Order: sequence, then structure tokens, then C-alpha cells
Amino acid sequence: MRVTLASLPAEPGQENEDFAAVAPGAAVLLDGAGVAGAVTGCTHGVAWFSATLGGLLLSTITAHPARPLADCLADTITTVRSLHEDSCDLTYRASPTSTVAAVRADADALEYLVLGDSSLLLADKAGEVVAVTDRRLDEVSKELRRPVDALPTGSPKHALALAAYRDALTKLRNRPGGFWIAGPEARAAGHALTGTVPLESLTSVTLLSDGAARLVERFELATWQETLIVLNSSGPDELIGNVREAEAEDPYGRRWPRGKTRDDATVLHWVLR
Repeated sequence: MRVTLASLPAEPGQENEDFAAVAPGAAVLLDGAGVAGAVTGCTHGVAWFSATLGGLLLSTITAHPARPLADCLADTITTVRSLHEDSCDLTYRASPTSTVAAVRADADALEYLVLGDSSLLLADKAGEVVAVTDRRLDEVSKELRRPVDALPTGSPKHALALAAYRDALTKLRNRPGGFWIAGPEARAAGHALTGTVPLESLTSVTLLSDGAARLVERFELATWQETLIVLNSSGPDELIGNVREAEAEDPYGRRWPRGKTRDDATVLHWVLR
């Protein structure tokens, strides 16, 4: 297997809350989340949570190849909870959570799982690209974020509106009719998007955090096909560089309203034989 991987924090020197890793025949990517400006309730923090969950998940899906990915994720969430529930307040609204994208290949098929707003790209031999993205967060947040998008990114009023928006979102987290994300509750794994694809039909598999997918998802400056061209020719560093250039052109979110001017960005590109 040939994998290229790149990851950058939102700001130089800032802790990166994304996590990505590979093992023979498997890969995971997680995008950790808390509530900006709020104490998380966890003494370890968001980056610890996404890295710990991601590392244990990769270990679990490779050690138990016959166990469905959703079950592996549920087991891993339970294990991570046991590591810090005695020292951290996991019922607090800002307790760390994380998106999850995971893939695992056997001789015949690629199994995938997506939970939260990270993206998975499946490129086939016919030149088509299928994007698997969990849209539930977008759907429930559309109306809630209107006051945020009307204000310049990074302004004091924007920060207040963003805090209120995120507070409202926590009431919809891991609830029917809301959205699902990996946190302290193992049942969230059962709501992940899952599926299998014949391995022989694919040319590559790509996992992206939402910070890396901005060029397509939020800025609409490229298509997924164009994204694959960049990844195949120049690699993930080039793609993240393109995202950073677009962010720099609109630092206050006038053209592209968003919660943060820049976000952690991670790309894992797996080229199949």
C-alpha cells in the first residue's frame, strides 16, 4: 500500500486536534472538537481524545478483521471512556468529541465508516469519485448559524454569536433528529455511515478532515475530481497549501462565512494497486 499524509494545525505552534494513522490494509482520520473558549471538562483535552481514540481504533480494526467497523468504534469509545471517566467530567457540554473516518481492506472489499463531518473519497477505475460525507451536522446547523455568518470572522460579536451557536448545537449532539459524533457514548457508533466497495473497482481512497475539505465543501473553488488530480500529482501538502491560500484571501469570512479563519487540516491519500 502507498499512502501519503499531511496535517497542519490552524495556526503555527498551535495544538493540532486532528489525528490520522495507517496500518497495513487500514487507515483512520479523526477531527477532534470541543467548544471554543470553554473548559472542556476533560483534563487531557481534545487533541488527547482524538489521538487516543484514533490510535486505539486503528489497533482494534486491524486486530479484529471480521468485526464490523461500527462495532470496533463502539468498543473503542467504551475503552477511551474507561481511561478518563474517573478523572474527567464527561457529562459536561464541552467534553471532547471527534469525527471519525475509517477504512479497512481485505482481499476483496474495502469497508468504510464515516461519523461526523470528515469526508471519504472513493475513486474508481472509470474516473468517477464518490464522496461519503455525513451531512447531518450541516442540516441541523443551517438555521442556527445564520447570526454567525452575518458577522466578520474573528470579531468580538462573531465570537459571542459563535459561542451561542455552539452551545445550541450541544443540545442536538448524539440525539435523534440531531447529529452524531464520537464522544463518551458508544451508541453513537451505531449511527455512522458505513458500507463496502469491491476493492478491484477502486484506484484510491482519501480521508479528509473538514478543514482540508474546505476548498470543495465551503469555498467551492474545486471539485472532488480536481482535488484528486492535485493529490495524485503533487500530494496532500499541495492541497492543504491551496486551502491556506484561499483562507488568507478572506481572513474575515466576508466571501466564505465560517467559524474559524483557518482550521486544522489533514489529508490521508491511499493509492491502491
